[in-house]
Parts: sequence; C-alpha cells; structure tokens
Amino acid sequence: MTQPDNQGGYAGPIPGRQVPSAVRRLIDAEVSGGVVLLAAAIVAMVWANSPWKGGYETLWHTEVSVGVGRFILREDLRHWVNDALMTIFFLVVGLEIKRELVDGDLRDPRTAAMPAIAAVGGMVVPALLYVLVTGGGAGARGWGIPIATDIAFSVGVVALLGSRVPASLKLFLLTLSIVDDIGAIIVIGAFYSSDLRPAMLGVAGLIVLVIVALRRHGVLWVLPYVVLGAALWLATYASGVHATIAGVVLGLLAPATASAPASVARRWAADMRDEASAAELKDLTRLARHAVSPAERIGHLLQPWTSLVVVPLFALANAGVTVKAGALDAPGAMAVGAGIIVGLVVGKTVGIAGAAWLAVRTGVAQLPEATSWPMIVAVAGVAGIGFTVSLFVAELAFDAGALQEAAKLGVLTGSLLAAILGGAALRRACRA
Repeated sequence: MTQPDNQGGYAGPIPGRQVPSAVRRLIDAEVSGGVVLLAAAIVAMVWANSPWKGGYETLWHTEVSVGVGRFILREDLRHWVNDALMTIFFLVVGLEIKRELVDGDLRDPRTAAMPAIAAVGGMVVPALLYVLVTGGGAGARGWGIPIATDIAFSVGVVALLGSRVPASLKLFLLTLSIVDDIGAIIVIGAFYSSDLRPAMLGVAGLIVLVIVALRRHGVLWVLPYVVLGAALWLATYASGVHATIAGVVLGLLAPATASAPASVARRWAADMRDEASAAELKDLTRLARHAVSPAERIGHLLQPWTSLVVVPLFALANAGVTVKAGALDAPGAMAVGAGIIVGLVVGKTVGIAGAAWLAVRTGVAQLPEATSWPMIVAVAGVAGIGFTVSLFVAELAFDAGALQEAAKLGVLTGSLLAAILGGAALRRACRA
C-alpha cells in the first residue's frame, strides 16, 4: 500500500484501509454472480443468433397466468422475469442502500461526498451525450439507458486485478455504484412509469403505512410482511409505477439495526455449559438471530439467489439480440445504438472523473487514500459497464422492435468496450 503525495503520486507505504467483512462478502457474491451473468448473456446471444433462434423467442413469449377467482394476471414469461423476479433484485438493492445509509460509507457525508458527486456526474453526462447524439429524434426517450452501472460486472473486472487495486478504490466503486442505483431507481419511477392510477398509488401508500406501523410495534413475525409485500407489489403493478419499485421500498423499510447487541450473544455463548440443554441452544439461536439486523439477515439470504439465479435469468431473457444485416437501418436505430455506446464509454468516464476532480478542486471531497487520478479515471471507465439496469431501462424506454433491439445492442457493445478499456487502464494505473 502506498501513500499519495501532494501531486497525486506515491510517497511510500502506509497502512491501507481494509475492506469491511460485510462489504467483502458483497464483493465476493457480485464477482461470482458476474461470472454466471456473463455465461447467461453469452448463451442468450448465441441462442438468439443460432438456427434455433425461433425457440428463444417462443420460450420468452410463452404466456403465463396467475390468479385467484376473477383476479388474473396474464403476462409472457419475459415480463414475469422483468416485473416479478427483478423485484427481488431491487429488494436486495434497497437493502444494500439501507445498510450503507445506516452503517456504511453513505452514513458519513464527508466519506460519501466523493463517490456520491462522482456518481451524479456519471449519470448526467452520459444522458446529455445520448441526447446530443440522438438529436432529440425517435430515440430520445432512451436517455436513461446509459446512466446505469452494473455492480456485478464492474466489481468483477476490478476483482480480476486482485490486491493490486487499493481497498479504498474498491469501496469508492462500490459506493458509487450504490448511489448510481439510487439515481436509476428515481429515473425509472419518475420517467418510465405510464398510465398512472392515483387510487392504486393510494392503496400502495396505505400498505406502506401498515408495514411501518407493524415495525414500530415490534412485530417480528415474517409472514405478515411477506403478505403485505406481495400486496404492495400488486398495488404498485396496478398503479402504473413499475412494479420493481415495490422491492426498493420494502428494502428501505427493513430495519438496519439489530434488536439485540451482538456482545450479549457472544457472552451467552461463552458462559454456556459444555453440554447445553435443548432449551439453552434454542434461546441462544434466537438471540443470535436478533443480534443481526433484519436488513442484513434478509440480504444475506437473498443475495446468492439474485446474483446466481434472478439476474442471470434476466440476462438470458433480455440479452438475446439478433444481429442481422440492416438491424440499424430503421429510423433512429443507429443514433440510439451510438448514443448508448458514447454515453457508457465516454460519458461515464468523463462524467465520473470530471465530477470527482471538481469535488476535490473545490475542497468538497478528497481522493480516497492510496489512489491516484489515473486510477480514478480508469475505474470511471469500468463504471461504464451498464448491462443489467441498462437493459432493464431499454425494455421500459422502447416497445419491442427496431429501437429496442438497437438499444440492447448498444448496451452490450458499450459495456464490452467499457470493460476492456477500463480494465486495461486500471491495470496500467495500478502498476504505476
């Protein structure tokens, strides 16, 4: 580990900041998930461009109905993945945001300032570049596509370089990605919802109030929250706001503080007899469970499912873009694809690095320890890997057709370029 000098270079070794265990587990999970996600995306692309491509579309257009009595939800398989399964993904995102706000880097304004300001720059500049490239034409609605950073892929690229990347830089990228997720959630809720129904929004609001009331009265039984969570999803779905927002709301409502101090559980364990009774073991198990916050406990339970099942299924359902001659010939298609690539590759790098430089220059923030400006620029390039949320917004921005296909192709191409260029730049910066 090295110490930055006044010019942003290195002056010698210093004790480095260690990655907290909770963050380390999150990074490990995202890296593993990134591998599965990449495999799913490759399978989708190969399948959609193979002699069996008809089977790909037939599968994801298969209609599935779920209902009770007269109330029936009928959607194709792709929409069930995008609207229902991805709610679990956004629930985990909400839980991680809550953890960061209560017990992470976002709790301290001074620590959060650098990645938060950088994240805002990394959302605004790509959107502006996209609008400039598309010229406000048929594809203007897709401005929200290049603002996203894919945590799994971006963290995975950084993890490939191992210990050469300072821990503080990994935390910078992770915090930036979480702030980026907050921005993407706001954009989805505010700009990609349609046919709003105020009455159902009111119902969703009442359900949220009931959940808050149960929390305040100390109700710990899981079943009421599961039932109310399902009801919140249905109300949000019927309101016209994208249903995945319900997952974020539930994540933010989860308590992020433990109901019993961990020290008490450790003391009980130390004082327990060698041959403990079944009743003592039951009490200790209950105490240990309460020594971990519900947000962390639920996140720990769901993280492997979202990383290894939900998000790869989403990639399998949405990354299957058929590449064919004339695919970008439709009006506005070329501009949409080019705008997304420019936004992800150039916009993210310029926006994140530029906003970070401005924050340091004005004294609002300072460089993370043991990092340099070449490292910040390089990791800004890595943050241009949009993929999951970018594909998600592409589905919301455009109806099925040429513009949506061009948008997905732009996301895949831009994310690949960002991974290659950003990863190579980071490797070189960490060697310097």
